[in-house]
Amino acid sequence: MYAATLIANPKSANLTAEIVTETATKLGVQDIDWLNENVACDIFLPNERHPVELDVIRDALRQNEIDFVVQPIEGRRKKVLLADMDSTMIQQECIDELAAEAGVGEHVAGITARAMNGELDFEDALRERVGLLKGLDVSVIQKVIASRITLMPGGAELLATMKANDAYAALVSGGFTDFTQAIADKLGFDENRANTLLQSDGILTGEVGTPILGREAKVEALEDIIDQKGLTTDDVIAVGDGANDLGMLGRAGTGVALHAKPVVAEQSGVQLNFADLTGLLYLQGYRISEFAA
Repeated sequence: MYAATLIANPKSANLTAEIVTETATKLGVQDIDWLNENVACDIFLPNERHPVELDVIRDALRQNEIDFVVQPIEGRRKKVLLADMDSTMIQQECIDELAAEAGVGEHVAGITARAMNGELDFEDALRERVGLLKGLDVSVIQKVIASRITLMPGGAELLATMKANDAYAALVSGGFTDFTQAIADKLGFDENRANTLLQSDGILTGEVGTPILGREAKVEALEDIIDQKGLTTDDVIAVGDGANDLGMLGRAGTGVALHAKPVVAEQSGVQLNFADLTGLLYLQGYRISEFAA
């Protein structure tokens, strides 16, 4: 059995009964299960339909800002959450916010956008951007965390619910440990991995610690965790938005491209373009009544 999951952004709650019924009719079935009224539902299928037909349905739903994902029902609830941080668990790119404090925000943001879309080598782009932070007082980091960083909607519910169901959660970022530790503590991640901004006498040196955590390191983190837990890749749900996330998204049992850059969306089997992070719970079949506070 397969589940076709339709998900709207909770703020718009625009998944109407009419849209669901029309979609079920196109799929040739009427077995519907609401996970959250006007936000998410499952339509059950006896088998996976032809990909071209699904693409037509997906495109039609996209016009209504509804996400559409078809996956097997068996094994959909995962035991590991592996998450990117920047523009995934938080709404900003940390290095761009630091650069704004250093007066080079626009320049660095341009490099970041190109790197996350796979147009630049990640490590080279990171070294270039960190170099522009040279001389910045490290106290600015805590200032940025306090005044510029906001959580992505649905993240708290995602972590609380998966943790309440005995899942292991890891935050794996190409950003920096100063930020991942703060976000991990706030949301309840079990561990966090990221790069280190080097400093001397309270001043950023403009260098990043090595080895740099990039695309392959995220895959290695996934493999490390499942080896430690005696699990398989099928037990993992991963979420990210940038080109350096493609490796872990492709390796995970369910790899979710969340509001992703074009190159990432094109290469990802599961896309959430409108839902918030609670969409990852609906993908796993959780009902709103099962969400943990």
